[in-house]
Amino acid sequence: MTTPVCTSASAAAAPARQTHSFPSFASYVRARQPVLLRTARSLTANPSDAEDLLQTALTKTYVAWERIEDHRALDGYVRRALLNTRTSQWRKRRVDEFVCDELPEPEPAPGSGDPAERQALRDAMWRAITRLPARQRAMVVLRYYEDLSEAQTAEVLGVSVGTVKSAVSRALSKLREDPELGLVR
Repeated sequence: MTTPVCTSASAAAAPARQTHSFPSFASYVRARQPVLLRTARSLTANPSDAEDLLQTALTKTYVAWERIEDHRALDGYVRRALLNTRTSQWRKRRVDEFVCDELPEPEPAPGSGDPAERQALRDAMWRAITRLPARQRAMVVLRYYEDLSEAQTAEVLGVSVGTVKSAVSRALSKLREDPELGLVR
């Protein structure tokens, strides 16, 4: 007796198809989240947006959980929720563009200058501060970058207020005379 080697496509597909019945929403999410996340990623360009999209669709599914009679159709329900949510997001994010003669550029804040120049000055200032002696550097940083008062700075460093005043004064003099800061001014 011979055994058939080839079976029909429908007979071959029937055993592979599984019907799932999920007792709870949490068990459904645990079992199907990776598959649904792949679907969400195919709808968005950003993986973080895909996770947000899936969470929104799962929230909609959770709200309707009791109304869904056939749990074999849950994937279809969630996929439809994904697609509808993504379509709504896409429509809301539409930006209207208007043609105008001049570009509406914001007025620069007074004294703001070029951001590259501000960064160059900031870098030069930090290099100059690192060249100060350790004690003066600590006092300048606490006083001007941490915005502590003279008394608070003195307390943190365990010195008198007069010591802070004189050390900061000497440090500021050195910074004024620094050749690298003179070039940036």
